[in-house]
Amino acid sequence: MGRPEPATETRAPLSKELVLRTAVALADRHGIESLSMRKLADELGAGAMSLYYHVPNKEELIDGMVDIVFSEIEPPPLELDWKTAMRRRAHSTREVLNRHRWAVGLMEGRMKPGPAGIRLREAILGCLRRAGFSIEMTIQAYSVQDAYIYGFALQETDMSPETADDFAAVAEQQMDTYTDVLADFPNLVEVVGGHVARAGYDYATEFLFGLDLILEGLDGLRG
Repeated sequence: MGRPEPATETRAPLSKELVLRTAVALADRHGIESLSMRKLADELGAGAMSLYYHVPNKEELIDGMVDIVFSEIEPPPLELDWKTAMRRRAHSTREVLNRHRWAVGLMEGRMKPGPAGIRLREAILGCLRRAGFSIEMTIQAYSVQDAYIYGFALQETDMSPETADDFAAVAEQQMDTYTDVLADFPNLVEVVGGHVARAGYDYATEFLFGLDLILEGLDGLRG
């Protein structure tokens, strides 16, 4: 009997879905700025030219990647009151953007929105209209919520501390570093040194505070 043939790795057939999901995984690991068609082809074990059959250019690649991110966001549930539904959607969006930090800033500016993004927008607009907002107020209510959600997510990507204890440790270190000039900044000493250094800062708590403030304000403008 001859020797058995060495095992070979079996790759999934190349498809648009595989190309997009591999690109998302690469961007999650290394950032969107490091993504190129060549690096994506290497990750897939394919020739760069073969990718263009599925995504003609990098712009369409990013369009598809962003739509995958949209597909992971929970739309506002129909069976819930509008504020609870909007709160669920906001928390889901924040969680998804924390998984795909490269997507912050790319979600609303696509010239060719994909089906998942369109479905989510339709669900949000429908929720607000059913709640009694006028068309004009629906636009404003949608805009102010997304500005807050995306802005908060962007702030999270720019901060290295992850937990309340991390924030407390950083605040305490800052107070120690700038001890020579603290007398000139009494408010920083009071807030950062006196509170954050002891209690820390919790992303989820602060996100909910701002979100509920917006939702309560919008509630008074319905009808």
